[in-house]
Amino acid sequence: MTDAELKSILTRVKRIAILGVSANPVRPSYFVARYLKLKGFTIVPVNPGLAGQELLGERVYGSLAEVPGDVDMVDVFRRSDAVPGIVDEALARWPQLDVIWLQLGVHHDAAAAVATARGVTVVQDRCPKIEYQRLFGELRMGGFNTGVISSKL
Repeated sequence: MTDAELKSILTRVKRIAILGVSANPVRPSYFVARYLKLKGFTIVPVNPGLAGQELLGERVYGSLAEVPGDVDMVDVFRRSDAVPGIVDEALARWPQLDVIWLQLGVHHDAAAAVATARGVTVVQDRCPKIEYQRLFGELRMGGFNTGVISSKL
């Protein structure tokens, strides 16, 4: 996937279902969701263990099938072996889904081929937060923004 393709995705998507999001603020899924929300994306948290609760000001859903309305992208924080079922569920729920994004370490070529055959763009083994920061000029040499080092967003 080229930088231009990644930038196009991050420019056109608006509503993102984050599957496997955690309520623990030190987990990557939490700070990726928080970051994307701060950047103006609408996030839809999906985690069966947190269903019905509120996270980052949004209601948490137990499955993709429960999410009301359309989403542009499904961001997957699950093991690679879970991806085929997730792809099937996402394609059944949103026939016009634009993007399935598999997080760092998550990869499944066969499931990606199924989604791609349906016209869905699939990104594997990457993080939208990292790519957004890299492509929109928020990262500098060494991965740090400006000169101030902080754990806060």
